[in-house]
Amino acid sequence: MEDRIQRCTEKFGMLFGCAPAGDEGTDPEFMQILQRFIFGEVCYTGELSDADRELVTVTVLAVNQTLPQLKSHVGAALNVGCTPVEIREAIYQCAPFIGFPKTLNAIAAMNEAFTAAGIALPLPAQRTVADEDRYEAGLALQKPLYGTEIADRYADLPPVYAEAVPRLLTEFCFGDFATRTGLDAARRELLTVVMLAALGGAEPQVQAHVLGAEKAGNSRDRILAALVHAMPYMGVPRLFNALNAARTAWDQV
Repeated sequence: MEDRIQRCTEKFGMLFGCAPAGDEGTDPEFMQILQRFIFGEVCYTGELSDADRELVTVTVLAVNQTLPQLKSHVGAALNVGCTPVEIREAIYQCAPFIGFPKTLNAIAAMNEAFTAAGIALPLPAQRTVADEDRYEAGLALQKPLYGTEIADRYADLPPVYAEAVPRLLTEFCFGDFATRTGLDAARRELLTVVMLAALGGAEPQVQAHVLGAEKAGNSRDRILAALVHAMPYMGVPRLFNALNAARTAWDQV
């Protein structure tokens, strides 16, 4: 018990620059449960850096639209060495999965935290492809990881949609976001697995992206550590669903 409490104190101080909850406030027992579990146990489970853990946390909070906590963890991410660009890219790439309105909400919370930290906005641009090259550049990143899975899956749609659905996916998910600098391919794919797990109901996509994350350079231990780290923010059922999806994907390899 003492080790857990001590670990919590050390990790919480590093992330937030203050002590964890004591007996003050309206709900001290709940806050102690929360903080000792997350910062005294989960943060020490698996092989992830503190920076990776905070990017995972920021991603889940953006997906869940828990914006007050997102602002706090943007600050924590800065404190453990994440660059503003890395944090921004983690949030930007949520757009294909949670939609533009929720991503805009997350961006607004992020920018509030950046402004409070004295970071000048806008941040440096990270685009690497011209608008007319989005499809070709996106496909060059998508195909080695996922082949023609989407085009094959929806080939029986009416022709206009059989062409548009895979093209839009390639241009949007990969051409607009995966081609950007600021996060490497392994981190982008790892955070994509976390996004899909946090959404819930996207287990077929979790299966596909677990394999994609491996191909992009993530070990299975790294993927599992990211999912376990996301658990306090997305809940146990979504962790179990994601683990089951990952196990199914790995069993088929």
